[in-house]
Order: sequence, then C-alpha cells, then structure tokens
Amino acid sequence: MSDARTHLLKKFEKELASGTVSLVLLAVLAQAGEPLYGYLIAKRLEDSRGVLAGKQSTLYPVLRNLDAAGLLESRVEPSVSGPPRRYYQITDVGREVLDAWSATWRDTRDSVDSVLGGTPQ
Repeated sequence: MSDARTHLLKKFEKELASGTVSLVLLAVLAQAGEPLYGYLIAKRLEDSRGVLAGKQSTLYPVLRNLDAAGLLESRVEPSVSGPPRRYYQITDVGREVLDAWSATWRDTRDSVDSVLGGTPQ
C-alpha cells in the first residue's frame, strides 16, 4: 500500500474510533455489572480485539467526559499495589443513552453495510 493510502487509512481508522469510543465504553461498563477501573476496562477492550485495544491512554479523557455528563459515576479507592484507582460505573441515564446510541449505531451500520454490499472488493 502506498504512503498516501496508508495515511488515508490511518486517518479513517482514527476518525471511526473517535466516533465509537463513548459507545463502546458505556457498553463495557453496562456488561460488567460492577465498577471497573481504567486498566480493567482497557483489558476487556483488548480481550475483545476491538478498535480500542491497546489504546489505554485514550480511554481516560473519554471516561472523564462521560462522568461529567452524568452517564457514569466514579469514585476513588486506595490500592494496596500502587496509586489510588478511580472506579467507573454506568448510571441509569447512561443506560438510557447507551440504548439510544446502540440503536443509532445499528441503523448506521445497516445503512453502510447496505451500500457497501454493492461495492466490489
């Protein structure tokens, strides 16, 4: 692949990931059923081999934004093996927003898949 194509692919991947990070983080926390701290969230993303695997540093600003928006709650707890850890848990409002965003994601995915279905590979 040429340098220009590689650059365009990286740009597209970055834009696509930035648009889905909040959705994925809410889903991970909704599925967890318990509060998780950043490393555990990143580990679950890695285990799923999703678009965010290996990008732990990009999670924290998004987690803070979701917390500030009232979609998550957080609390800091001391850790015996290092600095204190901030635990995140989805709120009821966060679950409602997750449902709405998930429906929008599915509609968008279906629409894009419909168009791409006619595109030769």
